[in-house]
Amino acid sequence: MIPMTRRRFVKTSLAAAALAAGPGLPGRSRAADAPFTFDPNANVIAAPADPALWPEFRRQLAAWREAKRRELNYSDALYRRQDFGWVTSNFCCCFLMLCDEMFYDARRGRYTVNAFLEHGRREFGGYDSVVLWHAYPRIGLDARNQFDFYRDMPGSLKGLRAAVDELHRENVRVYLDYNPWDTHTRREDRGDVEALADMTRALDADGLFLDTMDRGAAELRARLDAARPGVALEGEIALPLERVHDHHMSWAQWFGDKAVPGVLRNKWFERRHLQHQIQRWNRDHSAELQQAWMNGSGMMVWENVFGAWNGWNPRDRATLRAMLPIQRRFRALFCGEGWTPLVPTRHSEVFASLWQDGGARLWTLVNRSKKPIQGDLLEIALRPGERLFDLGTGAALESGRGHLSLPARGIGCLLAAAPDSLGRDFARFLTAQARQHRAADFDSNAFPERRTRLASPPTSKAAKQTPGDMALIPAASLVLKVEFRARECGYYESTHPQPEAPPIHRPIWFERP
Repeated sequence: MIPMTRRRFVKTSLAAAALAAGPGLPGRSRAADAPFTFDPNANVIAAPADPALWPEFRRQLAAWREAKRRELNYSDALYRRQDFGWVTSNFCCCFLMLCDEMFYDARRGRYTVNAFLEHGRREFGGYDSVVLWHAYPRIGLDARNQFDFYRDMPGSLKGLRAAVDELHRENVRVYLDYNPWDTHTRREDRGDVEALADMTRALDADGLFLDTMDRGAAELRARLDAARPGVALEGEIALPLERVHDHHMSWAQWFGDKAVPGVLRNKWFERRHLQHQIQRWNRDHSAELQQAWMNGSGMMVWENVFGAWNGWNPRDRATLRAMLPIQRRFRALFCGEGWTPLVPTRHSEVFASLWQDGGARLWTLVNRSKKPIQGDLLEIALRPGERLFDLGTGAALESGRGHLSLPARGIGCLLAAAPDSLGRDFARFLTAQARQHRAADFDSNAFPERRTRLASPPTSKAAKQTPGDMALIPAASLVLKVEFRARECGYYESTHPQPEAPPIHRPIWFERP
């Protein structure tokens, strides 16, 4: 084991590691001009560029994990609880605006859960969970607090609970949203922790999304357990390692990466911890998808960003539809101990992770380039009784060679296993994957633009006679001076050009003729 310094940084001599690991792979730079620094304090632990250092990188990952679990006296008790078993299959979460017309039909006065879920299945491969977002950016226009916004949904809590029940019948889990910054509205007759627990019980929610927070209050876990078993916590900001034990999930929001894929720190530390990749203002989600694919983690689907449309392009939708059936079927591998990051490949821009247990080996591959790549990308020695399958295309490969065709910025997946160990429905699974692959559009990353339209016309004529309690303001040309605190959905020139994130929650001022 490598001794850990107080700063937990380990520097490796490139020359020594290269000598121990043997020659590098063809087509990859040895990066001999800079040492590799192992930094486990980062949300994504960066990997060395030189493949000769990857064995040493994996050794340091294992050593750090073992030492850190001892240092924290880590307990996985909450991950072993059966009521939290749903977490490890929660690969796709939808961030849902409760007033979205896809979820609620205002004309008919009813929730349209089935239509919403069918759209999710068709476009993204289906949702495992949804975040019921309620108050922001409307909150603050009157005295209503965040809990009131749930109560004020059509049908009140009873109507919303019926929609939650319908989601549950389709095996979709439900998060409520908590806004800790809601401090200047009407106050409840009890504290936020108690109010959250009561609302969770009333709506039979499965999780809490902790907006703007990296962790929940220490007493929240116990209070939720008393209200409803199995309610998981997931924060927006990067979760500190010290709270992985009682937060089953966390957002991986705008987590950067390099050409060589890094390792999600929290997921490496606790393999059953599930993170959701999210860059909500981006119009190219391939980096998030690849990060999730290499790390056995999940995705957050968010197109209606507080009322601003930022839809997914056809390529990214097709990639997610290809990923999800594999992740769900083999979730035991993706949350198990047999994860090997950065196994060797035969192409300089293709990277792979290996997931295995006693009976199956599964490789997730990503193509970092903007061009399609095909060929024998992995060297695989089949064991007696094993067959090789391309899970992305649903094909059984006749030879033991890892021949794949990866789309530009795309993914691939190989499985080596004995066929009789894969379940009676495995043939149907391959057929479904093949059908989906044939229909996929992996070439178009064009933004699916939508045009805003006025829902109802403005008043056509002013009153002929000025009412007595109103003043007539004559027409004029002037410069309107505007100053306000920017919200993420924007207002006139306050919205940054997409896909950059707007400068939210800061004062903005501009002039407008």
